Amino acid sequence: MTILHIAISMGLLTTILSFAVHGKQPKLYSQLAAFVEEREAEFDRIPRERKAQLDQLSDYLRECQTSGKPALLIFICTHNSRRSHMSQLWAAVAAVHYGIENVETYSGGTECTAFNPRAVAAMERAGFKVEIEKAVQNPKYHLSFADNSKPQTCFSKVYSEDTNPTADFCAVLTCSSADKNCPNVVGAIKRVAIPYEDPKIADGTPGESSKYDERSAQICRELLYAFSHSRQPSDS
Repeated sequence: MTILHIAISMGLLTTILSFAVHGKQPKLYSQLAAFVEEREAEFDRIPRERKAQLDQLSDYLRECQTSGKPALLIFICTHNSRRSHMSQLWAAVAAVHYGIENVETYSGGTECTAFNPRAVAAMERAGFKVEIEKAVQNPKYHLSFADNSKPQTCFSKVYSEDTNPTADFCAVLTCSSADKNCPNVVGAIKRVAIPYEDPKIADGTPGESSKYDERSAQICRELLYAFSHSRQPSDS
């Protein structure tokens, strides 16, 4: 009996076809993989109250896996310039790292500005590869985390921009201002607030880079925690 016949008899043909279409599981760049491994070792640094907030995101991801629906995540802060982009990127990495399929990550704001270059630099220091499409007021950045994975395109936009999902998504509020000013996010089926301190407070100071790196590491650590707790028992 051929491997194909065995696969059909075991109901695994879909898995084989999926592998053929999508290729191998993306492998994180080595520097990024090391960064992720370090953050995984820091789960005990997350306060209990914070884990309770992150568990709401885990619940949404688990529900999507159970129902077979894609998990659509829009990370929202006021200006879509720092924390929401970092969250979009680290959530994409977490999904690949834990092999959680059908996860799409986006970001947006209540206003449009630009993806702050300081935040972009922090992601590059963590191990992302960065390309800039146009050096304009609101440029598009393409950030890659694996050779065989499609880059994430990041630029500032309002969360209702037509490049983002308009319905059946989970709105993740990453700043207290957006949390306060967006009690209801149109189109969202779930709303989770996990606000982060804005690294902007260090702009123009000697500690600027370290503050951005600190925030990037925190967001990475916490989203890894949320994704790791969303896996079905058979995936653990």
